[in-house]
Amino acid sequence: MKNQFVKKLPGISFYWLIVLLLAWGRPCNAQKSVHIRVNQLGYLASDVKEALVFSPGPLREKLQLRRAQDSSLVLEERPLRIKADTWGTFDYYYSFDFSSVKQPGSYFLQTKSTGVKTPAFLIGPQAYAGQQETLLEFMRQQRCGYNPTLDMVCHEKDGRSFYGPMPDSTYVDLSGGWHDAGDQLKYLITGSYATAHLLMAFELYPDRFADAYNALGQPGGNGIPDVLDEAKWGLDWIHKMHPAPDVLFHQVADDRDHRGFKIPNQDNSDYGWGANSYRAAYAATGTSQGLGKYKSKATGLANLAGRSAAAMALAARIWEEHLQDSIYAAKCRKAALSLYALGRKKEGYQQGNSFGAPYRYNEETWADDMEWAAAELYAMTKVPDYLNQAREYALKSSNRDAWTVRDTAAHYQLYPFINMGHYALHRHVDKEFKATLEGYYREGIVYTLNRAMQNPFHIGVPFIWCSNNLLSSLIAQIILYEKMSGDDQFRPFLAAQRDWLFGRNPWGTSMFTGMPASGEYPEDVHTSVYVMLGLQVPGGLVDGPIYRSIHDSLLGLTLTNPDEFAALQNRHIVYQDDVGDYSTNEPTMDGTAGAVLMMAHFGLPVK
Repeated sequence: MKNQFVKKLPGISFYWLIVLLLAWGRPCNAQKSVHIRVNQLGYLASDVKEALVFSPGPLREKLQLRRAQDSSLVLEERPLRIKADTWGTFDYYYSFDFSSVKQPGSYFLQTKSTGVKTPAFLIGPQAYAGQQETLLEFMRQQRCGYNPTLDMVCHEKDGRSFYGPMPDSTYVDLSGGWHDAGDQLKYLITGSYATAHLLMAFELYPDRFADAYNALGQPGGNGIPDVLDEAKWGLDWIHKMHPAPDVLFHQVADDRDHRGFKIPNQDNSDYGWGANSYRAAYAATGTSQGLGKYKSKATGLANLAGRSAAAMALAARIWEEHLQDSIYAAKCRKAALSLYALGRKKEGYQQGNSFGAPYRYNEETWADDMEWAAAELYAMTKVPDYLNQAREYALKSSNRDAWTVRDTAAHYQLYPFINMGHYALHRHVDKEFKATLEGYYREGIVYTLNRAMQNPFHIGVPFIWCSNNLLSSLIAQIILYEKMSGDDQFRPFLAAQRDWLFGRNPWGTSMFTGMPASGEYPEDVHTSVYVMLGLQVPGGLVDGPIYRSIHDSLLGLTLTNPDEFAALQNRHIVYQDDVGDYSTNEPTMDGTAGAVLMMAHFGLPVK
């Protein structure tokens, strides 16, 4: 072979022949062929710390962990080849475990010879300190009515009723709440969950939330933790959505909203009263609805009433015990009882409504919401009937309402993505029933863990629309399971799921806007404030990777720039940081709220 090569290249010296041969066996650009993935936000000292390395060919060099301050060497080892199936783009995957390093500080990883380097990341308690407050910054940006991020008032004329007990087009005051995502719709489906999740996160970690903003979201504390100010923004809107014992509105606006990017107080959508005017407000009836071509499905409204009742019961307890505000606590208590009674009267689910497009929130579960409500009402009242009903709903929901024991589901079909009712009920039942509830959580964790072992990233969620929401919910489920059972065997799995969200993924990007500020994160997000005003508001959790089969079938999805991650995509799953990709790069209000518990869990108490 050597002689043949020399004959084809006459006149080349032996020195240059050796150089050519070495180049022949090495990629032209080594720094582009090797990729190192870490959690860019960082790690607690006790965490399992595992970086992932992948390349098209064998990795023949060691990996080094160095201190960012002075580049001093801390650890040098050869990464271990991963035996799991590859992701589909690169043939060689390796893990590099540096769990033994616990000294607080800033570090980076690099390959020894070619110098491929990661961004700096933290190890130690400061890695997650205060990051839950960053998520609340995004939540304030989503506020409808007075928006403190933009310092403007929008959608003051929400809305005109449909399907309610009053005549169609009757004005009802449903101002407030949160815009759902990059669009400006408002859903009780997501708003009720976001509100209840924020309240539960505070109950679990009351010492980890700061007070830097007032009730309107303006700088300056008001003696109330900001997470409760944000939850109250949701509570006040839910009160409006439930103006009478037999009335519950569930949605304001529909996909007539989707007329391009727009500033919230200059909404060009027209619901029959002209642009930037009244918007349709849908009352929950437990029946199929739709004012245009497409109709939602419905069998009742207990999903909406149950989640809202759980939020109100949590609020009643918190405002009484933590804030000593008996007046607001009494208001929430009354609403909790009324909403729960409405859910009992009309068991079943109400989906979101669309008008001219086939996409909607396809929720088909409700027993999980009623379990959560009944458990919180029992905690609030100590009335035994609520405890008995909570147990019944828990058995009815079990894991039949859970995506964690399935390989796929429709968009928001099994919502919320975690059954908080199991945790809320656990503290009130006997040992045997505690084990049953723990078993529901454990079954879902084990199922997703088995899925995770089939890929080198050890990621266990199905990549349906809003996969990042599934992931943050799975993380919350592992956290709550450990609190319930004391079983900490899933901590390495928990770390892998969390680390994916902050960069240990094929694309090497955080899935939260602006987090960490010095790292790779979504920038060209599908939101009006970015497109129209250039604002990059940190803390928003984007939808995340999606099966290409779903992605490529969506209407109106067009990239505005070449895909910067094109070389990292595989044939099955795609993520794109582009304003035109509403399926993977649109930050959502409920997804962000649903990650607050996770961030508080890893954070530090506020001094």
